[in-house]
Amino acid sequence: MSARDTAEIGLNRFARRGYDLDEVSIVPSRRTRDVDDVSTAWQIDAFRFDIPLVTSPSDAVISPETAIAVGQAGGLGVLNAEGLWTRYDDPAPVYRRLRDAGAGGAPPVALLQEVYGRPVQPDLITARIKEMRDSGVTTAVRVSPQHTLQFAPAALSAGVDLLVIQGTIVSAEHVTTQGDALNLKEFIADLDVPVIVGGAANYQTALHLMRTGAAGVIVGVGADSFSTADAVMGIRVPLASAIADAAAARRDYLDETGGRYVHVIANGRIETSGAIARALACGADAVQLGEPLRVAAEAPGGGIWWDSVAAHPRLPRGGASAPVEPVGPLEQVLLGPAATADGRSNLFGALARTMAKTGYRDLKEFQRVDLVIGGRAD
Repeated sequence: MSARDTAEIGLNRFARRGYDLDEVSIVPSRRTRDVDDVSTAWQIDAFRFDIPLVTSPSDAVISPETAIAVGQAGGLGVLNAEGLWTRYDDPAPVYRRLRDAGAGGAPPVALLQEVYGRPVQPDLITARIKEMRDSGVTTAVRVSPQHTLQFAPAALSAGVDLLVIQGTIVSAEHVTTQGDALNLKEFIADLDVPVIVGGAANYQTALHLMRTGAAGVIVGVGADSFSTADAVMGIRVPLASAIADAAAARRDYLDETGGRYVHVIANGRIETSGAIARALACGADAVQLGEPLRVAAEAPGGGIWWDSVAAHPRLPRGGASAPVEPVGPLEQVLLGPAATADGRSNLFGALARTMAKTGYRDLKEFQRVDLVIGGRAD
């Protein structure tokens, strides 16, 4: 690491300089293209998608019905296999309680902890996956690393297409003295379905996760405007730098294996179409979105947002938001037309236009776009 990459924060203590997405800008090239000649498609394993979207597995924005709608719009909807839809036969009353509690502001964290106190029912995991599969879309569910061995078998036996093993921070080697630890490499080697794992925060972790045999690695800790991970745990990941690190790990792993490509999926405070473009320009293959989808009319939370860690029974690391009014159907949020100029609708139509303005035909080409460091956009 060169001297320009580090700053001395005290005698013999150095910190690496990192950059967030809003500190990075995309530089147009000498060429432009017609937007109709641009492709935002990407493919992971045998599954092709029209837009580089993997949804956050938050019950605020994803139900089986909205996961289907995301799939029909060209993205990948990920249902939380440890969420409300697998704890309750009918979670509608729970959503009503949350919306009623949020009528005058944000629902309290204690209420989130209460409604997530009911145990997960494996038969409901099977039922929800069947509902999604019957629609014909690619199906994906998320399990936490600590509960993968407990709940993944139900998802796999139900015929899920992609398994997402996701926590705030995930490593290839978890050390514990309390029972058996999940060995990701052994677990993935025994599966017939592709696995996406994460989050990773640096080059070394991303490379280790790639070596487990994962088809995709989630980069970032998922922090958004309502996350308190920084205040609670002191953990913050400058996402532009983390993506670039993971992209370097992807390149080195490609060389190491003689051609095995692992997808990098960026996750964390990606809330506008401009942030989506910057994340892909830094080297991501796709982005994971949650909070931006709460403005869709189909969002089951009715405009309220919370991440799964907000309901942690012992250490919540985020809160719920106050409800917002929907801006339109999910398809409009993702594909337009936009009715506002704030970058929060037509998210992937805007990406296509950015690619056209900078002259790139597809996402792999767009990862080579020039970047410049500047001040915050706001």
